[in-house]
Amino acid sequence: MTFNFGIPGYQPDWRHGISDIASRHAQRLRGLVGRRLTSTWVVWDDDDDSWFADCPMVLDFDEEHLEINHQKFDDISITWCTIDVTRAPVWPTSDGFRLRWRDDAPASLAARHGQRLTAVELLEYVGGDTADGSVALGLGFADGWVTIYNALDENGIEVGEISPQYRRHRPS
Repeated sequence: MTFNFGIPGYQPDWRHGISDIASRHAQRLRGLVGRRLTSTWVVWDDDDDSWFADCPMVLDFDEEHLEINHQKFDDISITWCTIDVTRAPVWPTSDGFRLRWRDDAPASLAARHGQRLTAVELLEYVGGDTADGSVALGLGFADGWVTIYNALDENGIEVGEISPQYRRHRPS
């Protein structure tokens, strides 16, 4: 059984490498271009008042829910419309974590609500270290790029120009 991060109905689909991810998701990712980002959801730890970046992120593009999660050095899971953000996650090993879905954080994502996606790219890390080959997702908006990347066993977000440490691939 696959670990579901305490999220009912969520079944991550762990993939590795550009070709594996592109063959599985390129067409659907391309289909997001032109859609509005209507909401973004991350799991929030109320006790620490911080983003619980181990759990998947949900980006809603006009009711097409893109679910992204990273783990280990090079695992990425992209799933579609499987997570119900009205149901709070319950971390299975928690000693009372108070987790909930939140749509106004991180601010770098929330600031893009209402914007149309202008481009999407799969990004292959080529920085010359153990993370080489890991795949990130680049999302282009009118005000710039958002990169959702593997932050060493959890999700990370960068805003601005895509780092030259990534080889860029347009899903085809």
